[in-house]
Amino acid sequence: MGRWICCLCSRVADPLMLLLVLALSCSSSTAATTSPSVPHVKPSYSFGRTFLGLDKCNACIGTSICKKFFKEEIRFDTWLSSHLKLPPSYLLSYSGNYTDDAKSWRLVDITRLTSKYQHDRADKRICTSLLKTKTCSLERALRRTQRFQKWLRAKRLTPDLVQGLSSPMLRCPSQRLLDRIVRRYAEVPDAGSIYMDHLTDRDKLRLLYTLAVNSHPILLQIFPDVEGWPFPRYLGSCGRLVVSASTQPLRDFYSAAPEVAADLALQLLAVLRSMGTNDLNYFFYFTHVDAGTFGVFSNGHLFIRDASTLGIIDKEEAGSQLMDGQQEHKDIFSCLTVDCQSASVSCDSIRDKHSLVMVCQELLPKLLQGKFLQPVQEKIDSFLQHCVSGLTDDQGVNEAIAKLAEILKPLRSCDSRFAYRYPDCKYSDKY
Repeated sequence: MGRWICCLCSRVADPLMLLLVLALSCSSSTAATTSPSVPHVKPSYSFGRTFLGLDKCNACIGTSICKKFFKEEIRFDTWLSSHLKLPPSYLLSYSGNYTDDAKSWRLVDITRLTSKYQHDRADKRICTSLLKTKTCSLERALRRTQRFQKWLRAKRLTPDLVQGLSSPMLRCPSQRLLDRIVRRYAEVPDAGSIYMDHLTDRDKLRLLYTLAVNSHPILLQIFPDVEGWPFPRYLGSCGRLVVSASTQPLRDFYSAAPEVAADLALQLLAVLRSMGTNDLNYFFYFTHVDAGTFGVFSNGHLFIRDASTLGIIDKEEAGSQLMDGQQEHKDIFSCLTVDCQSASVSCDSIRDKHSLVMVCQELLPKLLQGKFLQPVQEKIDSFLQHCVSGLTDDQGVNEAIAKLAEILKPLRSCDSRFAYRYPDCKYSDKY
């Protein structure tokens, strides 16, 4: 139309006719561009139920944070642009961003309790062993089990309901610990009760499934960071994904400056001390440690990043705990993530030095060796060698920790890199 008008204009000799044609052109152009306003459609993530694991509920962890995902208040990696695709589903963990006001964002860790491959294999095992089919309704299959039927009838979570589960936390559970789990289970409204009356059948299956697969999120819930426990904050779950405060794994600090390494080593020793001695009289021990077991927040504070290998012995109710010989019962819940025949650490074999020796063998040498001048380095190496040998003499574990801490304290610095204790360290003899 515009091209026709321009052609016409070039042929019109009369100035008045030219003005008329131009006026009609402007009017026509304005009419063509004026149209009803179309609302801007915001692109969004294509969250599939399969990616989140919602298609497997209620054989899942929970749904408390699903709204955050679907409202795009949780986004993966540093992707604050919502048109990007979701990351691969086979990864075990993801870095994400979390917001409450759509303006300020903070880093979070988004993790699976086990790899998608292990999840899929466990799902297949449920169907083939319980219903003799390759695929099935996981919830229907698990509901038929004898263990879950006992859970449905139970008013209180008791040791016999969790015996045989593979979680180190439940190897020798006390009634006091199980009551704490029910009272603080964060995927349901807080009832503050040790009885399971406030748990629906769905809630009971989710709790049992979580305990059977990986007790990490339960530990974060029942020993929260706001009470001083060395765990990252639990923010919620959606399907088979768990969201918690972000930490950088300790492996990233193996090449850190000497003063940073000394500070982290001191924090490690403090965490181990608190695991053995705390106000609630629980003794925490590791069944395994590696470079991802501990993590460091952006303020320099060290926490237990992966609590899945933590066992708990209740020193207050030691006499009431199930002993190893009473835990022979195995069922499908015992085998969701591990081989049913795999050996567990015996509670009777755990000593105060257990976790310290593990940390000395796996973590402290990579953090401290070759970092300092002599003769300080020689003293540290001597301690590590003595620790790795299992502290075989009569030297107590607390005395050993105290000696290494005495060597390390003068080696750390007081500056803004250690925000968790700065500027307090300037005015306190504690640091």
